[in-house]
Amino acid sequence: MSKPDSAKGQPHTGTARFISGVVEGFYGRPWTMEQRTELFKRQQKWGMNTYLYAPKDDYKHRMYWRDLYSAEEAEQLIALISAAKQHDVVFVYAISPGLDITFSNPKEVAALKRKLDQVREFGCRSFSLLFDDIETEMCPADKQAFSSFAHAQVAITNEVYQHLREPEVFLFCPTDYCAAFCTPSVTQSSYLNTVGEKLLPGVDILWTGPKVVSHKISVESIEEVSSVLKRAPVIWDNIHANDYDPQRLFLGPYKDRPTDLIPKLRGVLTNPNCEFYPNFVAIHTLATWCKAPIEGGPRDVEMGDEEQDPCYSPQKALNLALTDWLEEFMTTDQPGGPCHSRLKKELSEEEPMQTDMGESPYVPGPGENPLYTAEPLTLDDLKLLSDLFYLPYEHGTTARTMLQELDWLKNHSQAAAAETDKTAEWHSRAQQFDNACDAVVQMFNRLSNAPNRSILYDLYNYICDIKSGVGLARAYVKTLGGHGQASAQLMTDDPEPWGFRGGLSGEFQRMLPGHGNRDLFRHPPMTAVYCIRPYCPEDKSEVQRIFREMQGDGKTPLISDSLSAGDIPPSPLCALVLEDDIGLCGYALALIDAKPAAAKIQRAVSGTVFEEFPSVVALEVLPRVTDPCPAKRMIGQLLSSIRSSGSRGAFCELRQSDRRMLDFYSKLGSFKPVHMDGLPQDSLIMATSL
Repeated sequence: MSKPDSAKGQPHTGTARFISGVVEGFYGRPWTMEQRTELFKRQQKWGMNTYLYAPKDDYKHRMYWRDLYSAEEAEQLIALISAAKQHDVVFVYAISPGLDITFSNPKEVAALKRKLDQVREFGCRSFSLLFDDIETEMCPADKQAFSSFAHAQVAITNEVYQHLREPEVFLFCPTDYCAAFCTPSVTQSSYLNTVGEKLLPGVDILWTGPKVVSHKISVESIEEVSSVLKRAPVIWDNIHANDYDPQRLFLGPYKDRPTDLIPKLRGVLTNPNCEFYPNFVAIHTLATWCKAPIEGGPRDVEMGDEEQDPCYSPQKALNLALTDWLEEFMTTDQPGGPCHSRLKKELSEEEPMQTDMGESPYVPGPGENPLYTAEPLTLDDLKLLSDLFYLPYEHGTTARTMLQELDWLKNHSQAAAAETDKTAEWHSRAQQFDNACDAVVQMFNRLSNAPNRSILYDLYNYICDIKSGVGLARAYVKTLGGHGQASAQLMTDDPEPWGFRGGLSGEFQRMLPGHGNRDLFRHPPMTAVYCIRPYCPEDKSEVQRIFREMQGDGKTPLISDSLSAGDIPPSPLCALVLEDDIGLCGYALALIDAKPAAAKIQRAVSGTVFEEFPSVVALEVLPRVTDPCPAKRMIGQLLSSIRSSGSRGAFCELRQSDRRMLDFYSKLGSFKPVHMDGLPQDSLIMATSL
């Protein structure tokens, strides 16, 4: 099924062909067989070579992975695999047994082999084992058979890989598939190191980058994970995935991944929007990115591009994609169905249907309404659509401008009510904002009349929602400017349901602390007011309460526990507490000499550790504190006090399960993991020199 390495437009990584394509790996309704066949045609046209079949809600892919396919299902998969081959696309069948497999049971391994053997009989020659989004706790039987979760996964993967005669393409998705999941870091993750060392070299590993949905993926981050995995990863890119939020759609270009990555990678697969047809932009721009080193030329970047990638301009790639997409919008061809324009022509050549043929077309008379004429969709409409539904971490230019203008108009509304030096500017900017809102409405109208209804139906809920939101903002600005009556949607305490947003999920979110803190447009900032002050004896009971609440189910005592529990008092000038409008919500305590605390729990610590890092710190903040800044300020002040006492360094002991604090200390940058003999298996030491 594979093209030779010299296939046009394909970058190379060593002797293996660069994997480029699409993974259908989202949660939600899977794509239809007809849509997948249409995808293969697009991939062939755009020079992409791989499709990974991994829909989370195909129950025989994940939940009922042991069940063989029925005769009817087999017929569909055979046809799909054949269609991929016809369009020079490698069909990779993925199975996800991690929800309930017992790794140490030979019958389970046999069931997995039996299932993949069945798919191999369908003509499939490339496979993938996925262990993403599962619990990491092994059952008792597996704990007896394997020293770790990673060893269990690697053992079964290697066995299946060899059973399938070591396919040219065999992908493995680890449970820790991004840097954010690695404890305490990528390079020191025992899970990733085991995978890298033990997994057979012919097995490629999927990786999403720094996060599940990565804003940026740097060359340095890929070099780091490659050194651990002992191979170049295949990026499973979720930058256009929208299965986590039903109100978001992503129509921006593939970006914030420099083309310098390509020689460092085995490949890139995009896991795009759940809706099939809007993925035209995501896949088209990725295809342009993959071909950039070959086709880009010496300088393909205008001065305004942020990344200054010499081979790839996201804006140019987006314009190319939208230009091609406009053609698809304007055709009435429905993939898998009849071509309505062609059908209309064929019908016109047959005997016409006799329906009131004696009447001439209706022509409006003087003073009557003119006939409605649908305006054709334009490229500017699609550029606006992309701007409104851009990417997870940024709005498009027009969307940002509209938010900024609305914010300015709201904050300077007094200029509309009374004559000031800003009155003329206010009315001018209000008119510009109104024009921008009108452009959204006109875009909606032209999209609604586009011939290709399949694309429209995938977009309709999103464009209807943005049109409604823009309409509310438009009416609000008109009200501020004194034009017409105040909008009933804005001024009544009993509005129509389209006048407010969110449903039950939205109401839950608005009640949580920090709601709005992650909005892409944040002005003014929505942050709580915190007070950091010195600890006093009256705070002891509240500190103990926070300690008990945050301790969780950790059974093994930590060196700092006696400090937090109040059994040992903190050193002078080495204790701070954090307060918000509710009350005490965090603390930072330290002992200049940690030896008494270690002796309290009978912990034997090597002398070299105490020589380099003689002081211990204890930091906790309640979950309602969503802003990390107060905790950073507390630890900064605490370390300054420790340094003033003459200490050379400080350490903290953390439980492996405390992802929140592990992430906090890791991102501080100054604390690094330190090896300590005799440390409990479920804890680790992070330390900093002063």
